[in-house]
Amino acid sequence: MVDITVRGAGIFGLSIAWECVRRGAAVTLIDPSGPGAGSSGGLVGALAPHVPENWNAKKAFQLDSLLMAETFWRGVAEISGRSPGYLRSGRLQPIPNAAALARAHQRADTAKTLWQGRAVWEIVPQDKTDWSPQSPTGWLIHDSLSALLHPRQAVGALATALARHGVTVEQEAPDRGKVLWATGITGLAALSAGRSRAMGTGVKGQAALLRHDAGGAPQLFVDGVHIIPHQDGTVAIGSTSENNYAAPDTTDGQLDDVITKARAAVPVLAQAPVIDRWAGIRPRARSRAPMLGKWPERPGHFIANGGFKIGFGMAPKIALVMADLLLEDLNNIPDSFDVAASF
Repeated sequence: MVDITVRGAGIFGLSIAWECVRRGAAVTLIDPSGPGAGSSGGLVGALAPHVPENWNAKKAFQLDSLLMAETFWRGVAEISGRSPGYLRSGRLQPIPNAAALARAHQRADTAKTLWQGRAVWEIVPQDKTDWSPQSPTGWLIHDSLSALLHPRQAVGALATALARHGVTVEQEAPDRGKVLWATGITGLAALSAGRSRAMGTGVKGQAALLRHDAGGAPQLFVDGVHIIPHQDGTVAIGSTSENNYAAPDTTDGQLDDVITKARAAVPVLAQAPVIDRWAGIRPRARSRAPMLGKWPERPGHFIANGGFKIGFGMAPKIALVMADLLLEDLNNIPDSFDVAASF
């Protein structure tokens, strides 16, 4: 039995701990603030792919992870007895003009090959339901790869599944065996210390939760805003991306503007009450891709960081490749993700 210490109980730390436990490792999970205390405790939960063009290792990795997600989260739900709120319900996006419509048709063609026939990117007419966003061209992009989950429910389900295997989140404990650092913005700061160039930074996001039941409907992406119909009778709206901010955990008029955009895009939300507002700092690695792998300067220590905007979507496959590395010393990490490439 291999000893693994995971520091950080956000989505990366929890997912990797879960995969290691499933494979028989003895895991110690540490986070002074508890599970999902950082950016993983947000509201949105959009698991959406990059556009199917200019293919690269990051997009291929994300595709694999999104296709793995249903099985991954079903397994977590079965062990924990708790729903992570996962649903592969697809996504709709308005097409604003003729040039965008032409690009959308090109991407529909490339998706047939790049998405391996396991999901579609297609152009559909705007319908007359109250959930269909207005489109200047009368056409929408629909993709069947996008999914959603409820971040807080997903974190809770993972923490409960781990607890069923005897692994609870401890505030502090000694390191045992190999040590994985999945500590978000504090981890990026530690990696950047003493270097002439930062390894990454924190980007603030703000999001809101509205009381409206559109469960089962596709998520929407309109005018830069994600509109996510969770299955618990709420709709998440988000988010801002702020490189400069006065306070890391407070909401302000920028969130009000996002809510206004969402209500304009989907009039059925016009009177939906706001029941929660959230702000937090999300870790963005310098390359904008996740940072995974061995910590070059610290033998026996490993990094999983930089899940900016795509952490939940990437988590199933990141858990797989990091468990391969931790437990079997197999490196299946794309070169562009490897921590060593950033040093």
